[in-house]
Amino acid sequence: MPELPPSTLVDITGAPAAVYRVGEGPNVVMLHGWGASASLVWPLAAKLAERGLSVCAVDLPGFGQTPAPTVAWRVTDYATWALRLMDALQLSTAHLFGHSFGGRLALILAAEHPTRFRRVVLANSAGLRPPLPLVTQIRTRAYKSVRRALTAVGAGGLAEQLRQRYNARYGSSDFNALSGVMRETFIHVVNQDLSEYAARVTQPTLLFWGDQDSDTPLWMGQALEKLIPDAALIVHKGAGHYSYLDRLAETAHIMSHFLLDD
Repeated sequence: MPELPPSTLVDITGAPAAVYRVGEGPNVVMLHGWGASASLVWPLAAKLAERGLSVCAVDLPGFGQTPAPTVAWRVTDYATWALRLMDALQLSTAHLFGHSFGGRLALILAAEHPTRFRRVVLANSAGLRPPLPLVTQIRTRAYKSVRRALTAVGAGGLAEQLRQRYNARYGSSDFNALSGVMRETFIHVVNQDLSEYAARVTQPTLLFWGDQDSDTPLWMGQALEKLIPDAALIVHKGAGHYSYLDRLAETAHIMSHFLLDD
């Protein structure tokens, strides 16, 4: 795997953004997943550069070398930040790649700014909310009711203990690994369904998915293929959440033809 080169720091609204660039040709902006950094899209970036594309990978705020936001952000805030970064880099248009959380940003960017993004590639993208099982709905409602009751009678300490125990038992590993602003940001991010944005993506879109993905299961890719008007889904058999790395050469070959044929 190619090593990530030293970053270039670009000022975005008073905060440094870590940017990594390689290659010459049509521009591609690459957005990584939650809890990751540009290092996990760099192997694909290097392959695309070999095939005649100019790739810009970034550490999103709160990951890698880019500082976290000072207040909790929503997905739309990250999308606004990405546009400002493109402006700072003088990228008027580009192709767009997003993996997992980066796919959430890509859906919003492509839907809201169709003239800035020419073609879109999503790999195991997040953005669709699965229906909660009935037992989870009941448990969550009971927890919130008890916590509100404890707070109302002045038992704030007991309410906080309940919250910590509930999060420790039922919170995801991503959630429990976070604190402060990034934990609040995570809550905003995972609770937003982007189906409406997906339906407004007019650019030709290519979807890569692993059929063994347990984080963003294959049904999400199949649903996005139906929601996005001009989309095609490629399923990598035996691949997981990082399907583009599990099938790196194949993904780079297909993706470069798709982007260079624009």
